[in-house]
Amino acid sequence: MSTNPNETQATATASAKHYSVIVVGGGQAGLSMSYYLKQAGIDHLVIEKHTVTHTWRSQRWDAFCLVTPNWQCALPGYPYQGNDPHGFMKKDEITAYLDGFIRMVNAPVLEHTEVRRVKPQEQGGYLVSTTQGDFTAGQVVVASGGYHTPIVPRMAERLPAGIRQVQSSEYRSPQALPEGGVLVVGSGQSGAQIAEDLHLAGRKVFLAVGQAPRCARFYRGRDVVDWLADMQYYDMAVQEHPLREGVRDNTNHYVTGRDGGRDIDLRKFATEGMELFGALEDFHDGKLRFTPNLKANLDDADDTYNRINASIDKYIDKHGISAPGASAYAPVWTPGEERWALDLAQAGIGAIVWCIGFRPDFSWLEAPVFNGRGYPGHVRGVTAQDGLYFLGLPWLHTWGSGRFSGVARDAEYLAAMIGGKLGAQALAA
Repeated sequence: MSTNPNETQATATASAKHYSVIVVGGGQAGLSMSYYLKQAGIDHLVIEKHTVTHTWRSQRWDAFCLVTPNWQCALPGYPYQGNDPHGFMKKDEITAYLDGFIRMVNAPVLEHTEVRRVKPQEQGGYLVSTTQGDFTAGQVVVASGGYHTPIVPRMAERLPAGIRQVQSSEYRSPQALPEGGVLVVGSGQSGAQIAEDLHLAGRKVFLAVGQAPRCARFYRGRDVVDWLADMQYYDMAVQEHPLREGVRDNTNHYVTGRDGGRDIDLRKFATEGMELFGALEDFHDGKLRFTPNLKANLDDADDTYNRINASIDKYIDKHGISAPGASAYAPVWTPGEERWALDLAQAGIGAIVWCIGFRPDFSWLEAPVFNGRGYPGHVRGVTAQDGLYFLGLPWLHTWGSGRFSGVARDAEYLAAMIGGKLGAQALAA
């Protein structure tokens, strides 16, 4: 038996089925890629670890709804066609929309198959090793997103065993958690909405507030998303953004589409009994320790809220648009002395929901395209590695790149790049 890795790879390559393109990931990005590849007549295979669009079904809580209006659901060839374009689809409606998209695309998908390794070959193309065997591909599109490994701090290991700990992707409902208070750690989109979900159910909520910004749901008579769309914010390429690629590190603004859409105002929750703290720092002697930055974090979130509204004011004035009058948010509650500690037992906390995000994990991809934080370098999804692309990442090209609203544009662009490469190869043959 040969122990030469080159001979082993050659044997695997010789027996592997070949595709012009392999797409890794069967979410909305991977299916969008398949849509355009099918239109171009390019043979391909989509490989999905679980089932297509599974995260929308298995990693969302029961009361989950979109935070962007339904009209922004614009998957390729399958725009939203319901009777409530300015509403916000709930979980079941989202999965029904995706089911229709899945049927329409009819992608060639291999489900329940994990990609273990993608490696460039010396003769060109890629070897793709999976739990269902090996394949080869001339080009590879990584459409598995950037939210792979839930972030839970190591301090969680030291918390009392009697406290139930779940990550945001595991949270389902207030009723699914044990009795007692609930500590929600993180105030981004998921954290703020889960805290609201618990609060509305009458649960005692403690919220560790991070540096996430917030925005208004409605302003001057319209959804803020409608205003920003008219202002062409959603068409801005990452290279045109003031932060350039740094915008990819930004936390999403918290707001909700629940009950027709509204602001999420953590200060208002505080007046209703929710207890707010700064960022969670450590656990010691039965007490959680917090950074004394609650006031600063709330103020910064409100500054962003007012700054976005002010940009809408300028747009309205510049174009002479008739709209209700301008306004600015004024705090309805201000924290007193910063609280830096919380005794878990005295507070009666029975559960903790970690809402502090995810880390990317592309350890299976053997290509020199990653920076020091494990994020792929690319320009609009095209990497420096010949024939390797990324799709569906936040701010891959625009704000909507990782969302229903912008993934079609990115997938169409990459399909054209892939088709062009195949055409050039055919001419050279």
